[in-house]
Amino acid sequence: MKLVFPATPVPHGVTQADWLNWTWQLRHSLRTREDFAKVLDLTADEEEGFHGGGELFQIRSTPYYAALAGGPHDPIRKILMPSARELFTGAQQMLDPLGEKKNNPAPRIIHRYPDRLLFLVTDTCSVYCRYCTRKHFTGGDQAFVRSSEYDQALSYIKSRQGLREVILSGGDPLTLSDSILERVLSDLRSIDHVEIIRIGTRMPVVCPMRVTDQLVQMIRRYHPVYLMTHFNHPRELTGEAADAVTRLVDHGIPVFNQLVLLNGVNNHPAVIQALSRRLLYLRAKPYYMFQCDPSEGTDHLRTSIDDSIEIQRELWGRLSGLAMPNLSVDIPDGGGKAGLVPDFLVSHEGRRRVFEGWDGVRAEYIDPAPETIVKPIDAELYLAEWDALKGARSR
Repeated sequence: MKLVFPATPVPHGVTQADWLNWTWQLRHSLRTREDFAKVLDLTADEEEGFHGGGELFQIRSTPYYAALAGGPHDPIRKILMPSARELFTGAQQMLDPLGEKKNNPAPRIIHRYPDRLLFLVTDTCSVYCRYCTRKHFTGGDQAFVRSSEYDQALSYIKSRQGLREVILSGGDPLTLSDSILERVLSDLRSIDHVEIIRIGTRMPVVCPMRVTDQLVQMIRRYHPVYLMTHFNHPRELTGEAADAVTRLVDHGIPVFNQLVLLNGVNNHPAVIQALSRRLLYLRAKPYYMFQCDPSEGTDHLRTSIDDSIEIQRELWGRLSGLAMPNLSVDIPDGGGKAGLVPDFLVSHEGRRRVFEGWDGVRAEYIDPAPETIVKPIDAELYLAEWDALKGARSR
């Protein structure tokens, strides 16, 4: 079956040229209650959210993304609109749920894993999603990092010989101009030990017109660059978003998607499979399916881990491995990612394990005898790289 990605209708009074111009979208961002009231009939819950939610976290949307929102219980509206429920303390509330402040060895650097780090090049987003995990940082509207902080961040990256990847994040790096983004990519490419650059962005979702021919041609010059995007719902994959993803992969920029499981938005296997199949059709790899982090004001959007594992179990075996995202929870306070998978182990005794698969097939797997296990004779050729990786944070 050929999948169809419908274009978003251009609102009355707006030219198509303006609507498809990403700078027009950012200049005409919806920021106030009055802005949103012009395009949506606000509920009492949202009205209360506007009065208090803005103090907790900025409120903003591109006209394009706001146009995707439907009625009061619409999934995209839950991502986009403030709610009175943000103002109540729930089961768990943390300003910095991932412990980023304690893994911040230099300005704008988050270094939790030995071989990779985050470089927060901006604190600005074009849409402030209500479940944001980085509310302690995002939304200050500092478009680009200050020169002194930028230089310190680069010096830190240069000094860590075991680093292999730099992930540009924020905020959203694609809110930066092409010229500023190219400066960052060029500076990173000049560092010999940085092999991979990733760009974490939600712009292909909330402002897909940002992905221009000029942008992808520029990024292509700094390969290998991976783009990590963030579609949460199949309705976000409009014709404009599909064009953006296609333009990226056609220029050799691999696209990986990281969704967040959200209560009343996508916490159903039918929704996840629809999103995953559409992404895969566009040659974007469904990569992670995250538990929502317990940042402030998100309790009403979080799902239980048991429910999330059940969604994963329902998808297992019914959805191509290419389309299967990895279910994971970020351990609060900087513990890193913990993968979650359905448990198919029935019993374990000695070298024997019995498994029962997703469709009820049960069988035994027997480990080989321990005395037959040998290490590869050429492992020592790669030990220097391994030692550098283990020491990346300490040097």
